[in-house]
Parts: sequence; C-alpha cells; structure tokens
Amino acid sequence: MRWRAAVVGALVLTALIAAAGAGLARSATGTGPDDPVRTVAAGLRCPACQGESVADSRSPIAAAMRQVVADQLAQGRDRDEIRRWFVQRYGPQVLTDPPTRGAELLLWAVPALTLLAGGYAALRTLRPRPTPSARATAVRAAPTGRAARRAWRAVSVGMVTLVVSVAVATSRLDRPAPRPEPADPVTVAVQLARDLEGQARYDAAARMYREALREHPDDTIQLRLAFSLLRAGDSAGAEQSAREVLSRSPDAPDGLLVLGLAQRDRRSAEAARTLRRFLTIAPEHPAAGEISRLLATGP
Repeated sequence: MRWRAAVVGALVLTALIAAAGAGLARSATGTGPDDPVRTVAAGLRCPACQGESVADSRSPIAAAMRQVVADQLAQGRDRDEIRRWFVQRYGPQVLTDPPTRGAELLLWAVPALTLLAGGYAALRTLRPRPTPSARATAVRAAPTGRAARRAWRAVSVGMVTLVVSVAVATSRLDRPAPRPEPADPVTVAVQLARDLEGQARYDAAARMYREALREHPDDTIQLRLAFSLLRAGDSAGAEQSAREVLSRSPDAPDGLLVLGLAQRDRRSAEAARTLRRFLTIAPEHPAAGEISRLLATGP
C-alpha cells in the first residue's frame, strides 16, 4: 500500500508540475503563431503610446517601426537580431519583455526544485531497508512504517501546495511591474528618420521628422525635415520648412542652404542671392564648394 500511495503521489506531482510549466510557457511566449512581422513587433514597446506594443499601436512611429521589422525580416535577420538592433538604438526599455529576473526566475525554478525534492522523498520512502531480527521487527516495524508514511504525506502535501501556488501565480502572471518608461518618442522618431534617409526613403523620413516636431519643436529637426523634403522632390515644402527656421534665426547657414536649393529647383530668381548669402555667412561649410560650382555654372 505504501508503494502504491507513493506512485500515485508522484503521478499527481508530475501532472501539477506539467501544468505549472505550461502556464510559464504561455506567459513567456506571449504571442501566438501570427505573421512574422506582428510576432516581432509584439515584443517591442511603442514609444508614443501608453502600454501598447508596436504590433497593436496605430501611431506613425509604430507604423515606421513595423516597416523596419518587415525590412529586416526580408533581409534574412531573425527575431533576436532585430531585437538587438532596436535595443542598440533605443535601449532595453524598447522591449516589452526585458530579461527574466527576480520573481520570474523563482517561478521557473520552483517546479524543477519541487520535482527533485519529490524524487528524493520517494527514494527515501521506498528504499529497501536491511531485514531486522524477528524481535526487532515486532518492536519497531509498525512505528517505523507509520513514521515513514506520515513523513511522506507531509512532504507530499507541502510539495503539492507549493506547485499549485506556482501554477496559480503563473496563470495570473502578465508582466513584471513596475515597467520602465518607454523610449523617448522624439529620439526614436529622429533615429528612424535617419535610418530611412540612409535607405533613400525620404518621404517616410519626412513623416518621422514631422512626428518628432509634433512632440518637440526644434530648429535642428526642422532643418532635417527640410533636407528630406528637398531630397524627396518637394521643393515647396522644403522652402516653407527652411523659412520657418530663418524666421527665428535669419543667419542659419543650413536654413539658407536649403532655401536656396529649393528656390533653385523652383527656378526662382532669388535662388542665386540666397546661395551667395549662404557662402558669405558660412564660407567653410562642407557644402560651400559645391554651391560655388553651382553658382559658377548658372541656373
């Protein structure tokens, strides 16, 4: 009977540990078998949202991040490589599931430790004992058997309680708290825009710069927007953006440069005068040599 009770107890413990492991696995994976872009995006936090992943957010920044994920998947990068790429640019707070630690590690460790403890207890209970003399058997067999059964029951109840507690905790586990603050949306938008410029996707870069300006008006970002618009072929938009900067800083070299180039694209008579003013104010500018050649060759 003692052997059968031990086997039943071990089977119950195994089932409970399996249930706890399944709960932990569900908690760790998070997303189901969705499309690859959504699966990766679900592991990234939207910088412009509160508590939303890049997969679920409708913000322009999230849309750009999803496009980056799609591009990198198309290039053959796997999920971990893409996650590292985002972490390198925006820090670990861009992830929805930072590295497991603390209480989560305990939840993973308890089932394994419980299984080991159960095996040890069963081994001690079921291990054959040396055959005592007839007289010693009469005196000690019953008390020893009762003590072993009481010990096994106590250990079994304790382990079952522990495993059930872990299973309940993992079934309710969502994400560790508190969460770190999301990455700065302005920083993310500007970095995304620069990455898009590197891919010659100037229209998309301009959208990101506008998103950054919406959160934080800044002349440097405004000039980046003007350059992107100019490269995208939107001379009127580039001129307007440059004039906004020049209205606050009339001698801003980059503002004069973009304005003059935009006017030149639109064949404005003011283009040459604007570009000469640029050369007067910033003769050492990296673009000064090219602008001098443009002016020498005429319209």
